[in-house]
Amino acid sequence: MSSDDPQNQPWLVITVNDSIRSFLLSASNDPCLSQELQQLAFILSALANAPYKQIRSIWIESDADTRAGLISLFSGSDFVFASPKPREKSEELKERLRKLKEIAERKDYQELVKDITPKKDFNEPFSTYKDQLGFGLHAGLTMFAGYLVGYFAFRALFNHSPIMNAAGGILGLVFGMLLETLLFIIRTSDTGFRSPSSTS
Repeated sequence: MSSDDPQNQPWLVITVNDSIRSFLLSASNDPCLSQELQQLAFILSALANAPYKQIRSIWIESDADTRAGLISLFSGSDFVFASPKPREKSEELKERLRKLKEIAERKDYQELVKDITPKKDFNEPFSTYKDQLGFGLHAGLTMFAGYLVGYFAFRALFNHSPIMNAAGGILGLVFGMLLETLLFIIRTSDTGFRSPSSTS
């Protein structure tokens, strides 16, 4: 039976009241006990809390004629429960908590300054179905107008020749397509130049 750090043993621990302390002091000089038990009794008598199992083992080995009753000995004593050690967080959990905290702080900051920060404009060409439909109709109308202009222009120049009229219409259609492509490039370039200024 070891007497090192009796309070840290994984046993039931009770408070040492006056009757228990008096019994332990007398047991430390009891010739019926071994030297080890006498030393243990002396150590336990100086503590505020002590393991029940060790006190009971000393009581069993002590003189039955002089020792107090076990019930009266422990009367008025309370149980002592040790608080569990807090669980340590792993490094991975700490990193995840840190990232979540940063995200929450960033959201709070954006919510705080949303009224004074200009909104970012990331409008891209054809980003919506309405833009796609509008561009298609506009391109078709431009190419059709180019075809008509070319058709009637060649009709006036080449004396109502069906082949030349068709060639003029196709040429007008090609010019209309090129014009629409040029307008599209100019429109997207203008949007690209305006976006940084809107976010500054």
